[in-house]
Amino acid sequence: MICRRVEAAGIRTHIGCHSFRATGITEYLKNGGRLEIAQQMANHESSRTTGLYDRRGDQIKLDEVERIAI
Repeated sequence: MICRRVEAAGIRTHIGCHSFRATGITEYLKNGGRLEIAQQMANHESSRTTGLYDRRGDQIKLDEVERIAI
């Protein structure tokens, strides 16, 4: 269903269920949530798995890339 809606909206980026999971975990952590609690909410056995969904570092990288001016 998500893929059909994304396609209908004309979005070319791949978005699926895991995109929403990553967004939820990332926003929770950005707002002061703890990784251990995010792990429980995501029902992961390992906090390392939950850490894979943490996208907080992606924004830092994007901000640095945008400094490049050609």
